[in-house]
Amino acid sequence: MSRRILVVEDEDAIRQFEVINLQRGGYETVEAVNGFDALTKFEEENGNFQVVLLDIMMPGIDGMEVCRTIRARSSTVGIIMLTAKSQEVDKISGLMLGADDYITKPFSPSELLVRVDALCRRMEMQATGTVNIVQRDEIVLGNFTLNLRRRTLHENGRAIVLTQVEFQILECLFTAPEVPLSRSEILKRVWGDTYLGEEKIVDVNVRRLRMKIEDDPSVPRHLVTVWGKGYKWVV
Repeated sequence: MSRRILVVEDEDAIRQFEVINLQRGGYETVEAVNGFDALTKFEEENGNFQVVLLDIMMPGIDGMEVCRTIRARSSTVGIIMLTAKSQEVDKISGLMLGADDYITKPFSPSELLVRVDALCRRMEMQATGTVNIVQRDEIVLGNFTLNLRRRTLHENGRAIVLTQVEFQILECLFTAPEVPLSRSEILKRVWGDTYLGEEKIVDVNVRRLRMKIEDDPSVPRHLVTVWGKGYKWVV
């Protein structure tokens, strides 16, 4: 898999800081100076990026809209949002739009590389099929069919488009239906032991999944909360 990163940042000094450290870490970088430039280069390169490193606060087309557009065009590219400490709502909004992770400014070169490396490893493991040894091609629970080789979800034959993170969460829950999994367990399985972020990233992805799966996301019937324990899949 190509180790190419689209770096989207309107402030020159910050963008160069990111580019220099990513290149030192062995990544090929393509720079975009604003949202329009990012979408143009994503199209010109046919989405041939492993990760998009995306600042939220940009003039014109902001990072949220870029995230929404890129995620609509690709469910496989990794997206990391860059946010300020005061942008708590933006962090959640970015994840709801399909981002895989976020980094809070200011950040060190080591944190940047750790987070990017971790996301790239997860994506490479999924692409090569080494996340899990698949004992069967599909798991069928009620009206839902999760195909572990094609990495797809269908409900009564209707395809439900998932990001890689969403698929991994469902894979955890489908392989142990009716069994509550804690947030920390889901975080460890999906994001890995070295993940430096917060457990609430699990909650946001669950909310996003419910919007795709449940008839009434506010009253979920399948992806339910087990208070004090975590989440489980109910058939």
